[in-house]
Amino acid sequence: MKPIVGIAMGDPCGIGPEITAKALADAHVYELCRPIVIGSAKVFRRAVDIVGAALDPRAVEKVSQARFLYGQPEVLNQDLVDLRTLALGEVQAQGGRAAYMAVEQVIRLAMAREIDATVTAPLNKEALNLAGFHYSGHTEIYAALTGTKDYAMMLMDGPMRVVHVSTHVPLRVACDLCTRARVLQVIRLAHGACRRLGLAQPRIAVAGLNPHAGENGLFGREEIEEIAPAVAQARREGMHVDGPLPADTVFSKMNGGMYDIVVVQYHDQGHIPLKLLGFRMNPETGKWDSVAGVNLTLGLPIIRVSVDHGTAFDQAGKGCANEISMRNAIECAARLAMTREKQE
Repeated sequence: MKPIVGIAMGDPCGIGPEITAKALADAHVYELCRPIVIGSAKVFRRAVDIVGAALDPRAVEKVSQARFLYGQPEVLNQDLVDLRTLALGEVQAQGGRAAYMAVEQVIRLAMAREIDATVTAPLNKEALNLAGFHYSGHTEIYAALTGTKDYAMMLMDGPMRVVHVSTHVPLRVACDLCTRARVLQVIRLAHGACRRLGLAQPRIAVAGLNPHAGENGLFGREEIEEIAPAVAQARREGMHVDGPLPADTVFSKMNGGMYDIVVVQYHDQGHIPLKLLGFRMNPETGKWDSVAGVNLTLGLPIIRVSVDHGTAFDQAGKGCANEISMRNAIECAARLAMTREKQE
């Protein structure tokens, strides 16, 4: 049987419902998995109308009621949104609450093994906190609700992969989080993720924290005291790891086929190169030709894949949002679920 993939619709004030509708209008998605949307059925129907998709959505109360027929996507309905007051493109508490509750339910369904993998559309962190849910993002919600302590964020676009030592923290704090124990932990998570993606002996690069990877202590000692010892221990454990390497060249090496994944030390060190490759704006139209790439949370007891972009409030309601990242996320989640089933 094809895996069941639960899709949390995201903030209803953003583009999440629209890109979900566009992705489910692609018959190829149904060849890979059995998708079910979690969120407001009213919001999803409106999104279908906005994007002009040839879909006839159906509200259900349980996963077991879903028929998984192409053209008739099911929505596990959460009646939490008032369409009369919901303002597209604006930060609203009801948008943040709806986004959180969809994520909470998709996690609980996965933990109960009612679904095989989870996918998340974007939420707005300000709206999330305005609704009283004080998390810095999806990753932290998943960690809290699954009781996971050792986790990391991974971005992937084709053969380009990065995994982060730290993510949603101030840069000054990120420097303090670059410790021997944490770097080693993330190397192990990266190795395991690549194995699940079908790479028998992943080639891992570890980026330095400082310019020129510290230049032998001239620009900082984190590479000498924290990163290099972690790399040495990973090698003793049988992993193929190089580093610490200067961050300004390591991504070109991965793009050239030398490495399968790069362990980066902080949020922007990994996000910028991946989005530079995956996000392409048309200079003539000023619109995105491609918004590719996915976000995975490593270390969880369940599969979580997300789009690699935000709520794009400026595009909400216009029907022009690019669904490539959502389609990529659903396909990645389905493949990971199938791989996990084989391994189990």
